[in-house]
Amino acid sequence: MEEVKCKLYPLLILDPKYLILKMSEILSKENCLNHYKWGNNCDGWNFVSKPEAVIKQELMPPQTAEKLHFHTYAEQFFFILKGQATFLIEAESFAVDANKGLQIKAGDKHKIMNNGVDDLEFILFSYPSTQNDRTDCE
Repeated sequence: MEEVKCKLYPLLILDPKYLILKMSEILSKENCLNHYKWGNNCDGWNFVSKPEAVIKQELMPPQTAEKLHFHTYAEQFFFILKGQATFLIEAESFAVDANKGLQIKAGDKHKIMNNGVDDLEFILFSYPSTQNDRTDCE
């Protein structure tokens, strides 16, 4: 693998497919692999991104939702840090409060929604990675 140094984070090496930490360090929103925007002004921060697992923190403003989709191979675990998440999984609705989590099996059609008036923040653990493993249903 050809190493490419990241100017923002010199402890990182960049791989064409995945970002990998070169050595152990404390991670945060300010010190993450990368920040990204998704959906309707939602934010995400990648902490771990390997073929076998991805760990992210995401923030959804009030009244936002992702598209219904499924992953053929990846399972996902959502742990709610702040707010209340509403999940639609195989046409069944689940409300998950802060300090609680929910696992989604590979193949299950699902989406997360923030129907509240406050921001929703959560940790998302996907295993294996969802890279090239997402099929939108809507």
